[in-house]
Amino acid sequence: MKAIRRFTVRPVLPEPLRPLSDLARNLRWSWHAETRDLFQSVDPDCWAASGGDPVRLLGSVPPARLAELAEDRRFLRRLATVADDLHDYVTGDRWYQARPGELPAAVAYFSPEFGITAALPQYSGGLGILAGDHLKAASDLGAPLIGVGLLYRHGYFRQTLSRDGWQQEHYPVLDPNELPLALLKEPDGTPAQVTIALPGGRSLRARVWLAQVGRVPLLLLDSDIEENDLGERGVTDRLYGGGSEHRLLQEMLLGIGGVRAVRTYCRLTGHPEPEVFHTNEGHAGFLGLERIAELCSAGLEFDAALEAVRAGTVFTTHTPVPAGIDRFDRELVARHFGPGAELPAIDVHRILQLGMETYPGGEPNLFNMAVMGLRLAQRANGVSLLHGRVSREMFSGLWPGFDPEEVPITSVTNGVHAPTWVAPEVFRLGARQIGAQRTEDALTIGGSDRWDAVADIPDQDIWELRRGLREQLVTEVRERLRVAWRQRGAGTAELGWIDGVLDPDVLTIGFARRVPSYKRLTLMLRDRDRLMELLLHPERPVQIVVAGKAHPADDGGKRLIQELVRFADDPRVRHRIVFLPDYGMAMAQKLYPGCDIWLNNPLRPLEACGTSGMKAALNGCLNLSVLDGWWDEWFQPDFGWAIPTADGSATDVDRRDDIEAAALYDLLERRITPRFYERGQGGLPDRWIEMVRQTLTLLGPKVLAGRMVGEYVDRLYAPAARAHRAMDPDSARELAEWKARVRAAWHGVTVDHVETSATAATAELGTTLTLRVRVGLGELAPDDVEVQAVSGRVDSEDRIADVSAVPLKPAGGPDLEGGWVYEGPLSLDRTGPFGYTVRILPAHRLLASGTELGLVAMPSDELGEGAGVLMR
Repeated sequence: MKAIRRFTVRPVLPEPLRPLSDLARNLRWSWHAETRDLFQSVDPDCWAASGGDPVRLLGSVPPARLAELAEDRRFLRRLATVADDLHDYVTGDRWYQARPGELPAAVAYFSPEFGITAALPQYSGGLGILAGDHLKAASDLGAPLIGVGLLYRHGYFRQTLSRDGWQQEHYPVLDPNELPLALLKEPDGTPAQVTIALPGGRSLRARVWLAQVGRVPLLLLDSDIEENDLGERGVTDRLYGGGSEHRLLQEMLLGIGGVRAVRTYCRLTGHPEPEVFHTNEGHAGFLGLERIAELCSAGLEFDAALEAVRAGTVFTTHTPVPAGIDRFDRELVARHFGPGAELPAIDVHRILQLGMETYPGGEPNLFNMAVMGLRLAQRANGVSLLHGRVSREMFSGLWPGFDPEEVPITSVTNGVHAPTWVAPEVFRLGARQIGAQRTEDALTIGGSDRWDAVADIPDQDIWELRRGLREQLVTEVRERLRVAWRQRGAGTAELGWIDGVLDPDVLTIGFARRVPSYKRLTLMLRDRDRLMELLLHPERPVQIVVAGKAHPADDGGKRLIQELVRFADDPRVRHRIVFLPDYGMAMAQKLYPGCDIWLNNPLRPLEACGTSGMKAALNGCLNLSVLDGWWDEWFQPDFGWAIPTADGSATDVDRRDDIEAAALYDLLERRITPRFYERGQGGLPDRWIEMVRQTLTLLGPKVLAGRMVGEYVDRLYAPAARAHRAMDPDSARELAEWKARVRAAWHGVTVDHVETSATAATAELGTTLTLRVRVGLGELAPDDVEVQAVSGRVDSEDRIADVSAVPLKPAGGPDLEGGWVYEGPLSLDRTGPFGYTVRILPAHRLLASGTELGLVAMPSDELGEGAGVLMR
């Protein structure tokens, strides 16, 4: 029989056990081993059955056991210690509070997904895991973030396989009352709500659920409430589901509703209002529109409000390809804004202008969420050095006249939250070496000095640790494989072979991630005979554990999974290669530590960063990867291997895959497997252990989310907060009016004449020349511009690289024709072909950079022929 209604019946904890409820509701337990150990001791069987979820655990423990624990003085002492530790963690000063200077009172961090713990399945892949790690690291550092996302009633899908290896999707319904969440409530006890206006007089309402992530509140908006019609109830049904209008409504709720939820939360709790708003990818870009509307309703004009909003906004792009960005038909967007819809006080055309691809190569009928994100943010970044370069190239059309290197998009390389991803055994080994507190500091704050102690850990201890983790993975894989085969329809009698799957003494390779085509799940299958030889080598075998989900609408990705599964089903190799369905955080936390090699072979440069290899590295797993994302930045032969790439434009895709797969096999056959199986005088693989040691000491401090959040604070949040404070209403109006005046007058800005004191085509290193330039400023004044000498090495076509820009000073003017003379020194500070040019940029004290307006005046081609290249 099926119930017609479902309730969540919460246990009534005895008074001495009440702190357990607070501990369960703060997600710090997901990365704090002592708290998890405490919950496990409540009832080990119930803990295992709950999947390590304290809320589910407390709902299933028999009352008799709770009564027993309420009288257990030893347990109550442990409970008091852990509860006190959480209180100190949440209220005490941390890294952020000790930073000099005026830092933001609060930062609002918006993301469409958050991967905090498997017990709160609101993530699909790297973007969500990164967002979760960002909040956890901010909590550890004491940074005052407020997270904002959506609560998906089906989360992302659960994955199983059919008998023939085809991905099957399942969408279990999540009851928020059974999750580690609490409703945000008004003083009268009613649930707090936000409302979005829809066309035709309809409304989209959402409740706000609160997840406490250590010190950081995470607000999750939920539209599945009785006040909504059926269509609106389904807006937050599943992550990345539905058609264009469904996605647009999700993103309006996230951005516009999210700002309203933040205002409500701050009103109800007294939390400081955010001075900085951080948009994690374009999905939340509409938050800028809501903030403009707030300022307009307070009396500011649109252009001034735009400047005020931009000053305090940070935008992070995560995609290296235009196809990865959400784009909507302009008519669809226009229908949802303006009179009779949302933000009626703002002219719809002004909204559309923010997102339209009005640049060469753009599609002018499409509204681009990343373009809007960039136009609404004064500061933007990619997520690795290489991705920063790719992003500057990809979005350079927004800054015409500038070389891609000068596009104002910086980079902050991603990191991972070590306390979440480091195996307890690794932590214990560190604690034995340098103490628990120093180990905890090493994993959260970083600092190479704290990691140098790894050098003193004996080889034997490192090797025993690695073998023990590999053995745990073998056990985990066999258990998951049994479940997977039963789901595929196999009977118990068919599954005896699973007892022999994997070997704790065989070199183990891991490959687990989402399955879009560019990540090349099946590159390892390019030459199946060669792969079989590697798997079945009599002295140096390898074994491979693979996991990953394809997007439900991506049949190409599903075919890749099926191809790999069918290979792994072959009785000849199924003990050496496995595909585990339903990849998620719980599986990942076992997989990373248990592998010896983490494999990554995307098409370069399509991996923006990629963080799975970082999590593996923190557990002493070595990386074998294409030089893409973070590996391009930090690879050293001391601690891993780089797969050579064939990314020349003349190489077709099939040929490229053949070349790179062959390089992968060569590395495994000739360099990796010999090193793993080679034994030194003490019977240990000395050279392999040394690479593990180098991975921990050299990579460990770099890959931390604590390092990443620290960079965001110093390089983006703090400058954004200063700009926000400087942008009072009068300053915002001043800047908006100045920009309008400069744009209108820029056609009159010219470089008319350039001369230098150089008398020959060659000069000696260290020489300083005098540069004299005559410019026309039209209706502008010298205070409105900066005239620069730009110099550096030149190539065969006289393009300047390694650019150095030096301001020139006014030396006279205006003359009878309205011209101004500027002068300044030009230092010849490098040998070889050297050239210079002159340019004029807009200049104002409130600009973040001279490139901000995308305006520049350069010498004409005719003028450039007479001056510019000094040495060849």
